Amino acid sequence: MKRLETSGAVPGSFRDPSGFLFYRDGSVYRQVNINYKENYDYLIGSSLYETLVGTELLIPHKEVNIESPRPSLAYKIIKPESIQFISYPYEWCFSQLKDSALATLTIQKKALDFGMSLKDCSAYNIQFRKGKPILIDTLSFEKYHEGQPWIAYRQFCQHFLAPLVLMSYRDVRLNQLFRVYIDGVPLDLASSLLPLHSRFRFSLLSHIHLHARSQKHFAGKSVNKSHYRMSRMSLLGLIDNLESSVRRLKWQPGGTEWAEYYNDINYSPDGLKHKKLIVSEFLDKLNPKSVWDLGANVGIFSRIASSKGIQTVSFDSDPAAVERNYLECVASGESSVLPLLIDLTNPSPGIGWGNEERMSLLERGPADTVLALALVHHLAISNNVPLANIADFLSRICSSLIIEFVPKTDSQVQRLLLTREDIFPDYRQTAFEHELGRHFTIQSSVRIKDSERTLYLMRRNQM
Repeated sequence: MKRLETSGAVPGSFRDPSGFLFYRDGSVYRQVNINYKENYDYLIGSSLYETLVGTELLIPHKEVNIESPRPSLAYKIIKPESIQFISYPYEWCFSQLKDSALATLTIQKKALDFGMSLKDCSAYNIQFRKGKPILIDTLSFEKYHEGQPWIAYRQFCQHFLAPLVLMSYRDVRLNQLFRVYIDGVPLDLASSLLPLHSRFRFSLLSHIHLHARSQKHFAGKSVNKSHYRMSRMSLLGLIDNLESSVRRLKWQPGGTEWAEYYNDINYSPDGLKHKKLIVSEFLDKLNPKSVWDLGANVGIFSRIASSKGIQTVSFDSDPAAVERNYLECVASGESSVLPLLIDLTNPSPGIGWGNEERMSLLERGPADTVLALALVHHLAISNNVPLANIADFLSRICSSLIIEFVPKTDSQVQRLLLTREDIFPDYRQTAFEHELGRHFTIQSSVRIKDSERTLYLMRRNQM
């Protein structure tokens, strides 16, 4: 479950010599090392910090006086505002990664206005706060010197441009390359996967194909960095070109099966209205602070939770559904819903050094309440997950549960069984209640109008 380290660096922040994150009494802090003193003081003194915080592009922090876990290295300790749920690029839809790339370039341009520059452009330094991408690494800046090339250029291309281009030109699912390549998609791989006609787009030829060839040419060779100079005007031109390249990239969700789910369901209008009412009433009884909506599709029920001021993470395995959910959140100004791409049959694992740099899904829980609506039959029948396993998993990620049972006689289940033999004799309501009852106490159940479906309110049994 959720990490609560009491001392030492948080896994994932050990690579930065400028400082590190650590936990103390359940709160996260960042140590600013003495070797970053000059850059930190300039960041604060130049008003760049104030400008970025004011435009919600950089996480705000407070300087605090607490004991450092590594006092010999310490200059200051800061306490950044907490992020409700940490997410990763391989869990983002196309537009989330695109918006994060554009936010990063905006930050770089503003930094240059104040005589600083981003020294790294890791996508993992971006999180979503109030529905918008924000930089969470205060130590990502360094003083800019005229003629200095952008040291983070390659990293930006690997973490943002290359995956976006692959998602746009080839397949949106290629964002999963982040799971394998934690330091960003290698440019030679991106170049080899892109179609031939991408070489006729000058920006892609320059930033991907020629960049990859240059990396290969200079690999293992000694390079005199003093020979590489770039005027400030040229650097701004590079950033503008990257920005226009990213803005031009598009991905239009197709009519995938579950993105159109609510246009093809067996709820009557009264039935769907009744389901929304039951979910709302159950949430009022539970009064949770956090909700995970599993199999959320386009987020209809996530928005019921968020309308009550509940921080809601909206999971689905369909890239089109997550894309649509996110774009609707952006259009409506919805700030309490975070749509994410999560396949519950293969949720995000711990990856990186020691499998600890990026947390697994379970480590980022538990949530107060889980919504599992029209989900169990997909896990049990489409993916052969026994009810006992489903119940055990749910008990590990929440304290309370709003869950729907859809019987075999339901048309949606019948559709799942059309192309396969019914090998699921244990998929029945009594077995469902028995297996969930091993972990949860059923407090309420309501049959949804004009259907055979039942909604349950459950609380986890005392451990």
